[in-house]
Amino acid sequence: MPIEIAASILSADFANLETELGRVVGADWIHVDVMDAHFVPNLTLGLPVVERLAQISPKPIDAHLMIAEPDRWALAYAEAGAASVTFHIEAVKAPVKLARELRRAGARAAVALNPATPVAQLENLLDELDMILVMSVEPGFGGQRFIGQTLVKLGEVCRLAAGRPIAVQVDGGVDRSTAALVAEAGATVLVAGSAVFGAADPAAEIASLRRAAQGRPSPDPGTPGQVSAPGAAAGVQPGPPSPAGTGEAAQ
Repeated sequence: MPIEIAASILSADFANLETELGRVVGADWIHVDVMDAHFVPNLTLGLPVVERLAQISPKPIDAHLMIAEPDRWALAYAEAGAASVTFHIEAVKAPVKLARELRRAGARAAVALNPATPVAQLENLLDELDMILVMSVEPGFGGQRFIGQTLVKLGEVCRLAAGRPIAVQVDGGVDRSTAALVAEAGATVLVAGSAVFGAADPAAEIASLRRAAQGRPSPDPGTPGQVSAPGAAAGVQPGPPSPAGTGEAAQ
């Protein structure tokens, strides 16, 4: 699969979201983090905002639901226009049923794993999924450093999904210094928030992220370079991840 970039609006200017969407037209997806202050400690935006974003966005909406009751709410996001809906395996009660409902509604069905969640929990779900999201930070806030050991989990997920039409997404601490790492491990969709919206030129940064993930150098020699091993990159946090569902971040 070709590398895709999902621009996370968690790091955008919430007072000017329509303008912000216009700055990232080079992205493949608009990644929208929905947080409920229950599954994660933070609270962001909800269904009415996602529905309106779907109406005006130049790119399809990738809704990442960091919420405590995805069985109750996820389908509504697909019906509101999200082209992809991700629910957390740690929160869902009936993942097969929910994934099938999302697909029937015309959305891509995706599941997310927190850093400490075993990959084995997905083994019986693969036929129901269009994408697996590997969290490379703990969910709840943006701007955190990439947890280097999640590269091991990313590799496990990619091996599990091998031979199936399942995209593998990575979310958290993705920038030019980590893009090559996650792409080498097998990720096909890179979520980037702070790296994109914190740049002077978000469109140029998206192009640079794509080049980095594809193993091509950036034309700007003053920007972070590629790295070849966990912990070798600026912005990579070594050491074991925090327990699932307790931490602090997501792009």
